Amino acid sequence: MDSASGGAGPGASDPNSSEGPQETGGTEAQPAEGSSPAPLSRYESQKRRDWNTFLQYLRNHKPPLTLARCSGAHVIEFLKYLDQFGKTKVHISGCPYFGHPNPPAPCACPLKQAWGSLDALIGRLRAAYEENDGRPESNPFGARAVRIYLREVKEGQAMSRGIPYEKKKRKRQTVTATSMVGSNVLAVTSSQRVDASGGGAAGAASSGGGSGDGETVGGGGGGACAASTAATASAVTTTTV
Repeated sequence: MDSASGGAGPGASDPNSSEGPQETGGTEAQPAEGSSPAPLSRYESQKRRDWNTFLQYLRNHKPPLTLARCSGAHVIEFLKYLDQFGKTKVHISGCPYFGHPNPPAPCACPLKQAWGSLDALIGRLRAAYEENDGRPESNPFGARAVRIYLREVKEGQAMSRGIPYEKKKRKRQTVTATSMVGSNVLAVTSSQRVDASGGGAAGAASSGGGSGDGETVGGGGGGACAASTAATASAVTTTTV
């Protein structure tokens, strides 16, 4: 793995733009920056190292494998091969510290790659495969067998280490805003007035007689009509958690 990552290292660190501007003037630094490749991000650098490591693994495989013949089973073999470089203690079923997240003493259980590291590695290799002219439908890193293996590793490490891998449940807030205009606003505002004023307001409204009702329905001038006109631009917001 070190040889594969070392091969990718010089390619990622080739841009020596820091030395160029120091030796030359400021006017000549602009074409040098334009010709030099942009520095890779941390994710892209790690993805390139992982891809070179996997290609090296295929070349050292017995018998040697080509990328075209690589399947999900070979990807699982690669993940198991990486366990020898792992740093995560995974307790076996017979260990007295099985299921303890913080064991009080060391034990002879093996060190393996953590599930989170393997899951992130498969994500990077899956993207690198398609970036190197691989077809998505034949991507071995997205095979069903690989997904099943990762799920088994996740569940097994959660039991042996006593650390459950559960997604945090987020409280979802649904906000619905409905703008009411015209007769709908009149209906809502009138019902709110009746609820707020109680029986006294209802009695006052009934004492107004037919003339008062005619003014309200007909849209004549008055306090109720002015309030309903101003309420046409309002919105009724309902929030449910």
